[in-house]
Amino acid sequence: MFRVIATSLLAASLFSGVAFAETIEVKMLNKSGEEKMVFEPDAVRVAPGDTVKFVATDKGHNAMTVKGMAPDGTEDFKGKISKEIEVTFDKEGYYGVECQPHFAMGMVMTVAVGNGAAPDDFLAGRIPPKAKERFEAQLQKLAETAPATN
Repeated sequence: MFRVIATSLLAASLFSGVAFAETIEVKMLNKSGEEKMVFEPDAVRVAPGDTVKFVATDKGHNAMTVKGMAPDGTEDFKGKISKEIEVTFDKEGYYGVECQPHFAMGMVMTVAVGNGAAPDDFLAGRIPPKAKERFEAQLQKLAETAPATN
């Protein structure tokens, strides 16, 4: 009996991270409110192991990593135009996401994995003005909603 309980506890501890991983849905839209070419929501904070599902609600969009805007050692992702893509974020840090055809129009979002703050150089690369403006607003939103640390 002890062996069965011990084995059950071991199995539960090994698979507990998988059981609690979440999937967050993000819509790719032509318009939301007064804003055009947007991800909705445009900023999310997830736990390591969570998945973000980018849904092509409106045609003509994709989701992909912005070059240079992901933690070191992570692989970039690139969805196809008008196709859904699911991305599991395992490494803590901040990820910039763009819609390639509408990057210059500011169609970007931020995925924060874990509770840390954005790195100082997150917006250091070449970013179109409208995209940079939206990234700055997203970083502010994420900073305001970050859990308190001791």
